[in-house]
Amino acid sequence: MPINVNNPQADELTRRFAKIAGVSITDAIVIAMKEAIERRRNSETPRQTAARLREKHGIAMNDKAREPLPREAFDAMWDEG
Repeated sequence: MPINVNNPQADELTRRFAKIAGVSITDAIVIAMKEAIERRRNSETPRQTAARLREKHGIAMNDKAREPLPREAFDAMWDEG
C-alpha cells in the first residue's frame, strides 16, 4: 500500500534520515517507525501508565479501588439486550 506524504517537513525529515542511515526512503520510514514504537513501549511500564492515568483523573488507589468488580458489572458491559 503506498504512502503519500503531503507534508514538506515530513518529506524533508524522511529524506534526511534516509541519507544519514544510507537506506531507501521506504526503509527509512520502516526503521523510524520501529524505533518510535519501541521507544514508546519502553517509555513506561503498564503499572506506571496506570499510576499516571489515576493521578491525571484524580483516582486514589485505596482498598475499595483494589476490590475486583462483581461479575455482573462485566456481564452488563457485554449485554446486548
